[in-house]
Amino acid sequence: MATKQAVLKQLDGIAFAAKGNSDHWVMMDGSESFGGSNAASRPKELVLFALGGCTASDVVGILKKKRVSLSGFEMRLTGHEAEEHPRVFTDIHVEYIFYGENINPKDVKRAIELSTTKYCSVSAMLKPNVSITHSYRIEATATSVAGEELVSQN
Repeated sequence: MATKQAVLKQLDGIAFAAKGNSDHWVMMDGSESFGGSNAASRPKELVLFALGGCTASDVVGILKKKRVSLSGFEMRLTGHEAEEHPRVFTDIHVEYIFYGENINPKDVKRAIELSTTKYCSVSAMLKPNVSITHSYRIEATATSVAGEELVSQN
């Protein structure tokens, strides 16, 4: 059995730096109203990032093996929180957006299915307590969200 470890260090107030087996630091902080300095992602946002990164890696890898040519790929994840504490995610919707010509929807559906039912360990960890839904769309050309500001819905 593989063992993963992480270390978390307080920087200031509720700002923390965390590092795991990959030896890369990730910063976390809270809003000013919660005692933070609003200087980094919230820990719960990292859960969405982890889910997205896990399933995206699977889906892109599977499509590459199928020789599906993508000119771009994005995901949008939307998590709804419980009203009461602990304010856990009650449901998460994952939208996969594929850019390119001649992308077969059957290949996309199969890649998503394999990720969500077999390969994505983050999804498997969340599923017992969180309803996770998926959708996808295929676009001919990429209109990136790189310049868009992503706003936390705290």
